[in-house]
Amino acid sequence: MFKLHPAIQRTSAPLATLPLSDARVQLDARFPWIVLVPRVEGASGVEDLSPEDQARLLTEILAAGQAVRAIGHAAGVPVERLNLGVLGNITPQLHVHIVGRRSDDAAWPGPVWGHGEAEPYAEQALAAALAAAKEALKF
Repeated sequence: MFKLHPAIQRTSAPLATLPLSDARVQLDARFPWIVLVPRVEGASGVEDLSPEDQARLLTEILAAGQAVRAIGHAAGVPVERLNLGVLGNITPQLHVHIVGRRSDDAAWPGPVWGHGEAEPYAEQALAAALAAAKEALKF
């Protein structure tokens, strides 16, 4: 039975249930950021997915990229570049980060991981981010 890793649950907010993955907004207002978590028990890497689920994950990543761009637009910080990460070094459950980047963001040009402390969303800003992302995620 699939169960979301506590670290992912603690650092993100539910966004949508996609055909393969749970989509979640990362709770760091510095970056428009979505995490996809495929609901496949025991998966720790993309290679643990069937070929069909690998293709489905790519489709969801592309859709999440549009949702990340929508979050940036809603916040008035248009995304210039999308960064993808499937790290798993700390949290072993398979999850994919889709992060919107700008040349003036707090971590540019380096990676967002390990750079400063996450900044919580204001309640209204999180609601706007979730609404924009939901509108962009069309399945």
